[in-house]
Amino acid sequence: MNLSLLLPLAGILVGGVLLSSQAPINAALARSLGDPVLAACISFGIGFLVLAGVSAFRGALPSGSAIASAPWWAWLGGLLGAFYVAVVIWGVPQIGVVSTVAALILGQVVAALVLDAVGAFGLPVQPITWQRLVAAGLILGGLVLSRAG
Repeated sequence: MNLSLLLPLAGILVGGVLLSSQAPINAALARSLGDPVLAACISFGIGFLVLAGVSAFRGALPSGSAIASAPWWAWLGGLLGAFYVAVVIWGVPQIGVVSTVAALILGQVVAALVLDAVGAFGLPVQPITWQRLVAAGLILGGLVLSRAG
């Protein structure tokens, strides 16, 4: 593998580590506050402040025309992220970090199979192959094993 593939994979791997760490951290915040939705709100608020500061520092503020040119569905990312954070905060104390992350990954892979297959949101079409189905099945097996015993 060359560096142009290793660097993004390493970044995504670190992102996965941070997401797994974020789940119990946010769950602890929810326990302290007594409300998982409030904990998600605070998590998003801190994230917003950090990203707004980085964007301002980089001079990466959008123009009005750039904002207007985005398709309506491009604005749903924050809504989807808010659901993700809230459901993880709720799920971790119920089923643990491993099962929560395994279920999240399974959901992501199943959705990714469909999104790739139809070329959703302007993506190039990637067919559903038996190898990709086996990969999803292995993740399902991992989820089932994480709940066994």
